[in-house]
Amino acid sequence: MKLNFRIVVFAAAIIFGLAFSFPSLTQSEKGAKITLGLDLQGGLHMLLGVRTEEAVKSRIKSITSSVKHFSEREDILLDSITFGDEALNFALLDEDDASAIDTLLSEIEGIVITHSGLDYAVSFTPEEVVKTKKQAIDQAIETIRNRLDQFGLAEPTVARQGEEKILVELPGIKNQEEEQRARDLISRAAKLELMAIDEDRKMRVYNMDERDAAKFGDIILEDAEQPGVKHLIKEIPILDGSMLTDAGVAFDQNNKPVINFTLNAEGAQIFGDFTAANVGNHLAIVLDGKVYSAPVINERIGGGSGQISGNYTPQGANDLAIALRSGALLAPIYLMEKRSVGPSLGADSIKASLIALIGGFVLVIIFMVIYYKRAGIIANVALIANLFIILAVMSLFGATLTLPGMAGIVLTVGMAVDANVIISERIRELIYSGSSIHKAIEEGYSNAMRAILDANITTLIAAVVLYAYGTGAIKGFAITISIGILASMLTAILGTHGVYEMLEGRIKKGQNVKKWFGVEGTK
Repeated sequence: MKLNFRIVVFAAAIIFGLAFSFPSLTQSEKGAKITLGLDLQGGLHMLLGVRTEEAVKSRIKSITSSVKHFSEREDILLDSITFGDEALNFALLDEDDASAIDTLLSEIEGIVITHSGLDYAVSFTPEEVVKTKKQAIDQAIETIRNRLDQFGLAEPTVARQGEEKILVELPGIKNQEEEQRARDLISRAAKLELMAIDEDRKMRVYNMDERDAAKFGDIILEDAEQPGVKHLIKEIPILDGSMLTDAGVAFDQNNKPVINFTLNAEGAQIFGDFTAANVGNHLAIVLDGKVYSAPVINERIGGGSGQISGNYTPQGANDLAIALRSGALLAPIYLMEKRSVGPSLGADSIKASLIALIGGFVLVIIFMVIYYKRAGIIANVALIANLFIILAVMSLFGATLTLPGMAGIVLTVGMAVDANVIISERIRELIYSGSSIHKAIEEGYSNAMRAILDANITTLIAAVVLYAYGTGAIKGFAITISIGILASMLTAILGTHGVYEMLEGRIKKGQNVKKWFGVEGTK
């Protein structure tokens, strides 16, 4: 027996497989582990739609706020400023201010500016509308993913489905309370706006409807803490949550949870300018269309920070802070489809998959030993090593194992042993034709290589295509197949070849080829 580089690599691969698959097999607290997918541990499956037309309106509203702040800062008088779903309209009082407004608007990409005299209309180009809607979906995917990561769920799946749908899969949701909390966190717009109270007409709010308020550029919003209490708010916000940089939970003097938020430099300047010019007036802190507080401004507020107070539980305050930190949704989302998978169903799936895997594995091992004798034992060692390597690689990268993924592992068992069957048959043919042991082994591997590579490469290409274009479950199947193919080429081709090279002298010395390969050589 002599060592060779193939057997050293094979031994290293086995040690790697055992070491990194151990935490997943024993479910120990230390080390990287495989995460079970939704279909194996239970959880929540949702298909969400995005109201992308609202994203266009939101951007128009943001531009309106910028124009209003710019005009106030530069002492530009506007006769009127209004916005709708698709356009912003305003009129200048002084022709000398037109150049300053033109400069401001020229810095905004994707807009069309039309004006007659001092009357301006600002809208988006058709291309910009399409771009904004696409960005709304991309931003929704990223925002939902960030929220769920901070929520603490392991390996949530958030992916685009079709043109305007979002697939969300949440493994590990165990009860109705967790499900509702996750749904609330996903769907919450978390749209923070600092808005001005209409001081001149606020006492008339209960005698007005939405159309009356709109005549004065106002909207009517409900109080979040006191149902039935209404506030008359100026429609154009002072600033919005896009200027928010951080949000966290703190406790007030009564030990009640509050959310402290911080604005960026631009937001801090706008906030400071507004509070300085409105001492004695009220500032409304609006979240998702409801007024959470409307304190009196006693002095200029610098530093760009504020606080949202309300009747929160610590968990509710933390979820709101997560939503604010991860960013507001540019467009509202709505639930199109929901399915819940119970843990017991996942346990049944695991049990059935393990029975299939173990049953197929045992039958393959028995066949290989009976038909190929000791060569079958060597092939079985490679097969076991292949399974450990698959588990190790998936554990190392924290991959998610789904039911199709387990099917992929079962299929890999057959594919991995297939390479050894081809090699063993080539060796048996050469031995039967009278070739020496050394020649039979070397030419057997050489002759089998082309067929093995052709089969494995074509399967690997198919797996890559499945991963690129498939959904979450299909991706899991593609991943396990890909890892299994690469591992089988290492174990079946390189590993077993090294074992035969190491045992070649012993095979020759024994003078009993049939015990090793199940066939006698020609005398």
